[in-house]
Order: sequence, then C-alpha cells, then structure tokens
Amino acid sequence: MRDDTTSTASLPAVAVVGVGIMGSAISRRLLDAGHRVTVYDRDAEKVAALVALGAHATASAAEATAASEFVITSLNSAAIVEAAVFGPGGVAEAASAERLLIDMSSIDPPSTCRLAQQLREASGMGWVDAPLSGGAPKALLGRLTVMAGGSAEDVAQARRVMDSLCANYTHMGPTGAGQTTKLVNQLLCAIGFQAVAEAVRLAEAGGVDATRLSEALAGGRADSQILQEFGPKMARRDYTPTGRIDNMLKDLEAVQAFAQGARLPLPVSGLVSELHRAWVAAGLGPEDTAATMKQFSGYR
Repeated sequence: MRDDTTSTASLPAVAVVGVGIMGSAISRRLLDAGHRVTVYDRDAEKVAALVALGAHATASAAEATAASEFVITSLNSAAIVEAAVFGPGGVAEAASAERLLIDMSSIDPPSTCRLAQQLREASGMGWVDAPLSGGAPKALLGRLTVMAGGSAEDVAQARRVMDSLCANYTHMGPTGAGQTTKLVNQLLCAIGFQAVAEAVRLAEAGGVDATRLSEALAGGRADSQILQEFGPKMARRDYTPTGRIDNMLKDLEAVQAFAQGARLPLPVSGLVSELHRAWVAAGLGPEDTAATMKQFSGYR
C-alpha cells in the first residue's frame, strides 16, 4: 500500500472505464488515496454517484484516456474490453506511448495477448493484465491481491497506481500471465464457495448455529478467507452484492477451455462449472455468490 506520507501531488491521474461493482470500488479507493480520477460508463447513475465523491465524468473512454496517465478497465468480458478499447470513442483513440492501460477485468489469456499486442502496435501504449482477488470490500480498503502480466517495465510503472489499491501485487510473467493466474484463483474460489455453502447447510441440518462456523473453525486447517467472509453471509442468507454468479461462470468456462486445450483433467472444477451453469439457467446469474445457498431451496 502507499505510504500515507506520500504527497498526493505526486500521484498520477487515472481513468476508470467501467464502474460496476468493482470499478466503482476501485474508483472510490483511488479518490480516497488522493488520485485525480476520471470515469466513464454508459450507466449515468453509477457515474453520478462517483462524481458526487469527486470524480470527473467524460462522454467517452477516449476522453477519459486523454485526461489521464493510466487507464484502468474493469469490465465483464473480453468482447466488452475490446469494444471499450478499440470501438468508437474507445481508449485507442487517445492512446499513446506515454500512457499505460491496466486491465483489471477477468478475461481469457489469449484475448489479453491479442488485445495488448494490437494496442501496442497501433499506438505504443503498454498493457498490463492485472486481474484481482478480494472483491469490492478489499478494493475499498486498498487491500486487493493483484496478479500482473506484462513487461517488467510496464508492471513496475503500474505500481504507481497499484500501491493505492493492493496489499499484494505480484508480477507473474509476460502478457497473459496475470489472467492465467486469475484462472487458478477462480478455480480455488469457486470450489471453496461451494464447500462453504455445503458446510453451512450441513451445520443447519444438524441443528448447529451456522453463523458461528467461522468462529469455531478459525485457525484450523478448514479455515480460509472464504469461510470467514462467506460463512456468516451464507448462514444469514445475506445476498448483498459483492460478486456475480454469472461472472464466476465466465471465469470457470475459461478454466475449462484452457483445460480442454491442454487435455488436462480437472474433475472437481468441471462439476462446479456445471453447478454454476445450472444456477445461471435458473435466473441466479446477476445475484451475489452467497445466493448459491438457493440451490438448497429450489432456487428461491
């Protein structure tokens, strides 16, 4: 994290393209840290909420890029990232070698490599794939875990922004390595979420107060951040948005595509992928991960 004695005058201006749950949390944290933040999103209400906190609004991603040294994209799919960067009014229209794009979306590694090469060849602008773990709560605290891919120079340059957002920022390798590491992260998380959901339901069926599982198991081998954060949440049926089920399915499908290409058997992740696909088919896609508890009550 950034040293609190650092002058805010030395902090770079940052554009955030895409201010959904994560993009909004990232923007709020950057504002709190003292960055000049410019935001762009098609959802005027989300933009207005950030403007009220001190952000600057623009009419396009290109305008946001022109006003900033760094551009963070936080979007839901490779297709949306591509449109935001190379579509009309996109980042590429204002791109230059003096600017750096930090993609904090979770997208597939091949798309990342293709888009990064296209942007650099067209404008000289570097690209760091910097998917995150920790969700909106950790973003607001500046305690994200970020796994970065890109050149050593670009990843080091991105630290000028990441130090305001991260507790753990690791250079994993060349372009695409960050997204590959995020697939590993998502595989572990998805299996962990399902394990905690089943544990909560087992405790309830046995007459145990499931809200106390995180307390009772703290420090033991079964303990985890997922248990501590989502055990009580699932036990209370608290579906306050922190991360969407359909976004997790997107990442699990990328895991499966990678595994199929490598002829790699991943049986448990395959089962969890199918469970997520069933939940999305049942209409739970936009809901929080904790809403997977609805699998035990006929998706109600």
